[in-house]
Amino acid sequence: MTGTNSSRVSRASARELIEAVVDPGSWYGWDEPVEITTDDPDYRADLERARERTGLDESVITGEGRIEGRRVALVACEFRFLAGSIGVAAGERLVRAVERATAERLPLLAAPASGGTRMQEGTVAFLQMVKVAAAITDHKAAGLPYLVHLRHPTTGGVLASWGSLGHVTAAEPGALIGFMGPRVHEALYGEEFPPGVQNAENLMNHGLIDAVLPLSRLSGVAARVLRVLCAGGPVSGPAAPAGPVGVSGAADPAGPATPAGPAGLSGAAGVSGAADPAGPAAPAGVSAAPASAPIPGPPAAGPRVPGAEESIRASRRAERPGVRDLLRVAAEDVSPLSGTGAGEHDPGLLLALARVGGTPCVVLGHNRRSARKDETADGPGEGQALGPAGLRTARRGMRIAAELGLPLLTVIDTAGAALSREAEEGGLAGEIARCLADMVTLPAPTLCLLLGQGAGGAALALLPADRVVAARHAWLSPLPPEGASAILHRTTERAYEVAARQGVRSADLLAQGIVDRIVEEDAAEDENGTEDGNGTEDENGTGNAIGTGSASQTVVSQGEGTPQSGSGSRGERAPRSEGASRAGDASRAGGAPLTPDASHAPDAFLSRLGRLLGAELAALRAQDPDERLAARRVRHRRIGLPR
Repeated sequence: MTGTNSSRVSRASARELIEAVVDPGSWYGWDEPVEITTDDPDYRADLERARERTGLDESVITGEGRIEGRRVALVACEFRFLAGSIGVAAGERLVRAVERATAERLPLLAAPASGGTRMQEGTVAFLQMVKVAAAITDHKAAGLPYLVHLRHPTTGGVLASWGSLGHVTAAEPGALIGFMGPRVHEALYGEEFPPGVQNAENLMNHGLIDAVLPLSRLSGVAARVLRVLCAGGPVSGPAAPAGPVGVSGAADPAGPATPAGPAGLSGAAGVSGAADPAGPAAPAGVSAAPASAPIPGPPAAGPRVPGAEESIRASRRAERPGVRDLLRVAAEDVSPLSGTGAGEHDPGLLLALARVGGTPCVVLGHNRRSARKDETADGPGEGQALGPAGLRTARRGMRIAAELGLPLLTVIDTAGAALSREAEEGGLAGEIARCLADMVTLPAPTLCLLLGQGAGGAALALLPADRVVAARHAWLSPLPPEGASAILHRTTERAYEVAARQGVRSADLLAQGIVDRIVEEDAAEDENGTEDGNGTEDENGTGNAIGTGSASQTVVSQGEGTPQSGSGSRGERAPRSEGASRAGDASRAGGAPLTPDASHAPDAFLSRLGRLLGAELAALRAQDPDERLAARRVRHRRIGLPR
């Protein structure tokens, strides 16, 4: 095909694809025989030749199999059958397969390879795309996953309907993917289509597909994605009986296999299996008890509460861990998604499916960028600015969470939104507003982690969750402190003073009811048997974190009675343990921060944090949805009012 690298792309048949994807012996075909009914002798001859060449009676195969033990419905095109084109019979077969998958509550994997509408059947064939798209929409509305693997080539009405509706979409390496095929473009416009546009790699870079995957990896990646998307969903019915139609024998009657281990970013740290259902207790409203309350006893030993300047500096260190590090250490089955799915990609926003602390969820967070050469914590912390495309990517993650009933974890760590002509013309302010509206009304459970910097609207857009957890040195402000200082004093020199007055610290946010829980960043907090992430004493006082540094437990501050705002930048002191005191005193020398921060032992901190987040997510998921949504609305309605 002119203007593409199509000649270099190998093309597996539909049967070969099925054999490569499903577990051996598990395929069961759903297709009923199709008769040739056309009166057009030329078209009849074309159909007969296609049947002889492929051994199939139509351009699509449908059925079910198992992928790592999980029942999955699968529809695939056979390109050698009239270029995989879709006519009335093929369209009806697709719709019946999708409807059956929905009725049996099976996830659906589609693998199109098609030139689009079957021209021999004209307009009525063209309209098959409407009913296929409607069936896919109903499937997704039922809370069932829909995965798409675009094969070479996929064009026309197929791409413009069921090929572009996946929750997650991948494509073959080098595959031709485009609305108008290059042959049609050249015939209509008398010139070749620009090279390098209609290929899988370019589309991934532009946020249209999530991954470029060879067939050899499709099964493993699909299994990993479905371990997240299907977690906690309704159990599908018994396996279908064996039948004569399909690639190989009967479906395995056994249930879904237990996943063999993590398959995400660089292995998880001590995380496996499902989340512990005995996670934190559910909150009962805005001013109710925290998810897990400390055991009553003598005055609690607490860590030193840092000042605004100290926390802002700590949050801007290049060594401080970000959302990618959190997924590396505390998550498994991680599947990054690329962009909006609609042609935009913003490096300032990471979107992924994952199991965090054992709990399946959609993760979206600000993508922390390493500091530039010679940049220090004294500056405003450039970070990776977030533009409108990043916010639209975030809203894609919110939609996936809502459609599949998955918890949503947002991670705030941003120096602010992009300030540019492109951002303004791209609708930055409007996207912030729409994120706020989506977050407040999202039916899925929501948890926000304030991990580092929280400057301006880019931070606010991800904040309105059912619960908010903050790292000790995290902060939240209307603008970067330097910007607020410039407004109030026409200089940036008073940034830390202004930040202290504005109450940006995690302790201030906790006192105002904006944050529910603070996680200490000291890896050695467990020396006196302080509390773990569930608010209970570890029997041995040693914790069970897996990672670097000493054994460590999640030390949290929660509820009311936390130091109030207005402390200036010197910092306050709450009652603290001997271990915390020694750590703080030891860090005074050499200009190091007075309160240890996550950059000192990041993996130990993230491992503790991951377990806490997993428990919080599991607890939110266990709540009655109506009660949780009502509590969320009350929570945000009361912001700023007396507690």
